[in-house]
Amino acid sequence: MSDKQTNKSQLKEEDKNLETSIENEAIEEEKNLEAPEVIEAKSSENEEIEKRVTPELSPEEKIAQLQDTVVRMRADFDNFRKRLQKEKEDSIRYANEGLLESLIPIFDNFELGLQAAEQATDVKSLVMGMSMVKEQLKRFLDDSGLTQIDARSGEFDPHVHEAVSHEESSDVPEGQIITQRRKGYKLKDRLIRPASVVVAKAPSEKEAEETSNTEQTNA
Repeated sequence: MSDKQTNKSQLKEEDKNLETSIENEAIEEEKNLEAPEVIEAKSSENEEIEKRVTPELSPEEKIAQLQDTVVRMRADFDNFRKRLQKEKEDSIRYANEGLLESLIPIFDNFELGLQAAEQATDVKSLVMGMSMVKEQLKRFLDDSGLTQIDARSGEFDPHVHEAVSHEESSDVPEGQIITQRRKGYKLKDRLIRPASVVVAKAPSEKEAEETSNTEQTNA
């Protein structure tokens, strides 16, 4: 092979290597452009441009913007307050919904009992029907937490008893209950209605003397 041909081959090889090198440098440059630090630099540059293009708000504009924000916040709070008020009113208005739902069947049976009473000829069966309704109502009250105060006897308690009168008695000690006039009720631990009772008091000297003479005469 002649020297001229050899030089031509070397030149072609060098040209090919140069092209490959240029391509590699272009690819590397493209990768560098997509690197995070390059992207961040571009972003900062864009923000700086935006700042230069869009001027800052004037004090008057800032005040107007703040006032608009306050108005919106007040409106949101007012809507929230109204919603809470409505929920509270609904809660109070329908608080007895479950209670009344349980009471409706008892009322139905009571109406059926009255209808049967209009045509009944047997008083015994009528009493039995009303007794069944009473028991159903009593179970409902018990399930609701209502308890009856037993005030047929015992010592007078002003916390659960209401003295409607006092009677002299030589058989019942003073301060003790003689009889119950009206039943009392408690809802769990809270007094709903005190029991109306008659309370014994010590007999007068004249009545005590008459009682003593009567006992001696009987003896």
